[in-house]
This record gives sequence, C-alpha cells and structure tokens, in this order.
Amino acid sequence: MKYSARIASNPYIVGSFACIGGGLFGLDISSMSGVLANQYYLRQFNHPASGPQGAITASMPAGSFIGALAVTYLGDRLGRKPTIILAGLIWVIGSILQCASVNRGMLVVGRIVSGLSVGLSSAIVPIYQSEITHPSIRGRIVSLQQWSITWGILIQYFIQFGCSYIEGVASFRIPWGLQMIPAIVLSYGMMYFPESPRWLYDHGREEEALQVLADLHGRGDIKDETVQFEFHEIKEQVEYERSQGAKSYFDLLKDGNPRRVFLGMSLQMWSQLSGMNVMMYYIVYVFQGAGLTGTRGNLIASSVQYVLNVAMTIPAIIYIDKWGRRPMLLAGTLLMGFWLFLVGGLQGSFGNWGVVDGNSIWVVSGHDSITKGIIVSSYLFVCSFAVTMGPVSWTYPAELFPLKVRSKAVSIATATNWLFNFCLAYAVPPGLSTIAWKTYFIFGTFNFAAFIHILFMFPETVGRSLEEVEEIFQQGHVFTAWRIGRDVGKKTVEEVVGHKSDKRSDSLEEEKVSA
Repeated sequence: MKYSARIASNPYIVGSFACIGGGLFGLDISSMSGVLANQYYLRQFNHPASGPQGAITASMPAGSFIGALAVTYLGDRLGRKPTIILAGLIWVIGSILQCASVNRGMLVVGRIVSGLSVGLSSAIVPIYQSEITHPSIRGRIVSLQQWSITWGILIQYFIQFGCSYIEGVASFRIPWGLQMIPAIVLSYGMMYFPESPRWLYDHGREEEALQVLADLHGRGDIKDETVQFEFHEIKEQVEYERSQGAKSYFDLLKDGNPRRVFLGMSLQMWSQLSGMNVMMYYIVYVFQGAGLTGTRGNLIASSVQYVLNVAMTIPAIIYIDKWGRRPMLLAGTLLMGFWLFLVGGLQGSFGNWGVVDGNSIWVVSGHDSITKGIIVSSYLFVCSFAVTMGPVSWTYPAELFPLKVRSKAVSIATATNWLFNFCLAYAVPPGLSTIAWKTYFIFGTFNFAAFIHILFMFPETVGRSLEEVEEIFQQGHVFTAWRIGRDVGKKTVEEVVGHKSDKRSDSLEEEKVSA
C-alpha cells in the first residue's frame, strides 16, 4: 500500500505513530506487575514462588533478545517500515497465547512470542525515527519511544487495576487480550507512512527517497534547501559506504565502529542496571517490603509511580535537544544512585524478616514515617530516570552509527538491553527474598559506575545530522569525551552541496582529460 504524502508531511505524526511499537513494551511490563497480587492469577498458575515467577517474567525479555538480534538482518533486508508492521503482527499472536494460557508453559511461550515483537520494535523504531527526522528535533522524536513505553505501562496498569474487581480468571485474561489492539493499529497504520529515505536511497530508490524527504521536511518541494541539504548528505554517505564494499558483520569491527558499538551496548546495559525496570516489574514486592499492606493500597501506590513516569518524561521530550545527551545522563545516574542508596539504607536500618502473603520477606513494620519515606524515594527515583536516562537510552544509540552498519549495530545494542533485562527479571525476586535491602545498594553502585563511564567516554551528539556524527568519532578523544564541543562536525548547506558540486566538476575535468 502506497503511503499517504498528506500524512507524511508532518514528521511529528510519522515519528510518534511508530512509537506505538514502544508502547507494546510498556504494556508487557504492566501485564505482569499488575497480576502479582491477583489471587486468580496465583491460583491458575499454582502460586509461583520467587524463582518460577522470575522465570515467567524473564521469558518476555528472553524473546526480546532474539527479536532485537533479528533486526540485524530484517532491518536491512525488509526495510524499516515492513519490520515494524511484522512486529505488530507477532505481538497479536503472543497476546492470544497469553490470554488463552492455562498453565505456566503456555504462558511462557506466549510471553516469548510477545517478546520477539518487542525486541523487533524496540530496535527498529528508533532507527526509523532517527532516519526520518531533522537533527534539530531528532532527540525529541526518538525520546517519544520512551514516553510511549510509560503510557503503555500506565494504561495497562489501570486496566489491570479495574479488572482486579472482576471475579475469576477474566480479571487477568481481559487485560492480556486487550493489549493486542494497539498492535493491530500499528501494523495497519504503518502502511500509510513512508519508508526511511536513507534505506530507500541505499536500495536504489533515489527518486522515492528525495520525495519522502520533500514530504517530511519541504512541504513536498524537492528543491527546498533543507531537502537538498539532507539528500546530498545521504547521497555522499551512501556512495562512500558503497565504495568500501559489501555490507557484513565484520564492518562492526572496522573504521572506529567497535568504539561506537561498545558505547551503544554499554548505555543500554546501564539503563537496565539502573534498576528502573526492576522497579516497574516488581513494584508490588518493593512496596510490600516498605511495609505497605493491603492489595488495593499497594496497587494504588504503584499507580502513582506509573503516573509520575509518564508526566516526568515530558520535560525530557521538550528539552532533550537543548540540554544535550551527556548532561542528562550524568545528572540521572547520580540522582538514581542516591535514591536507591536511601531506600536501601532505610530498609536496612528499620526492617526485619517477616511473612507477607505467605512469603518470607524483609519488611519495614511499625514505622509509618519510614514506609512513607521509602515510597517517596521510590517515586523520586522513577522521576529521575524518566527525565534523564529513559529517553536518552533510546535516542543516543540510534545516533551513533553510519548507515552501513546502523541496523546491525542498533539491534546489537538493543539486544544488550534485553539480555540484561532477562537476567535481572529472573534474578531480582530471589535477590529480594535473600539479600533484601542490599539489592538496592547493588543497583545504586551500578548507577555511580555508569556516571564515571559516561563522564569519560560518551561524546555529545545533540544537533548533528547522522552523517555529521562521523566527525565526532574522528577526533580521537576516547577517554576525554568532554573535550568534544557541540560545534564539532557541524556543516552548512553550502559546504555539503558545494562539496558535491566540486566533486562533480572534478569528475567532468577528469573525463575531459581522458578524452
């Protein structure tokens, strides 16, 4: 189906619609966290202890790991747009399996299939967004991926909360069934949106690529200055990469790419080791340990956290292209480390081993003010992530790589996210039930380690085109990233178009001499 130029004329609409793919991840987080205290869920699946529950939760990121790696092939072969459509269709299948599951095995299979979808979409959507947007708004558009995740978490959680009043297994099956609706909307709607102009040019569809750029950034005028600027940059980069030979995985090990792959992978690793998704998946357990008793009260307190997650992502979306990537990451890691150490310290000082809902956990009891302090600290931790690490962790990796390896490199970075997500989702319930409050100190330490790593090795990429980012990594500042100013790599229209004109003139002169 041919895309609609009328719809594609607004990059905000194109970029934000693709974010529904990110919302699927959010839906999955709440689809599990919202049922941990549901008696019908517990009864249906034989009251899973911390180990089995960790395995059930971790089955989704396990599938996501495979899905993210698949983008290394599908993103280049099928294209960005068809891969997003495919992700939506796979999600529908996974939702059906989860909704109909009658035992743990079937539930795990359904979550793995859904994970394949999340892995595909989480890797390909930021690539698609970064390739269709202008550098001045790229951070804002790609950060919508994180916002859509927070919306998915919030919407599904309130559906879970409302359905918790239903008697019977419908209380958790209805939410699991409803989550297929956004995926259907995503797959159908993407048929009306354009393919990435960079992918089109790389596959010999130059005229179509130029028209897409014109629709997105020039109101349909292919002679627009901005359109010509972007088109010539893409053309120059693609032709250079073609001159280097066929694409392969070995390209990830050439021309400074290993450093960039390492940065992309490590940032996705730190986003997981920050402890955020642990707070999302197992917030019910966290608040139980804080001494918040009663299923309804716990669910309501958890919902506040999800609302804050949505609200505090908005400033990041608005200002990410003004604040820059480095300042946001540095501030976020420091704040998150502080709040986690505070939670761990309060629990360690005022808690004791106790029994809650038949499980032995470390719990704060008889200290109402401490319980409130832990809950507030958890809220502030989530706010710190939402306004810093959350959106940047998706934006930054999508900006780092040249077109030739972008699909492969971003998919590997995203697969790293899911690998650590899987490990933590599986390990945290046993951790909370054994080392208890010390778990928070572990994640707090990870955040401080991330701060040091980012300070020394992560250069700023804000405001540059994807082609201009190449200049940053030619500076050689591997361990002194703060020395790379925001003007490095910036080019004017005259420099890019004029450079191409000079090349054409040189080529004509060479032909005359040969003649």
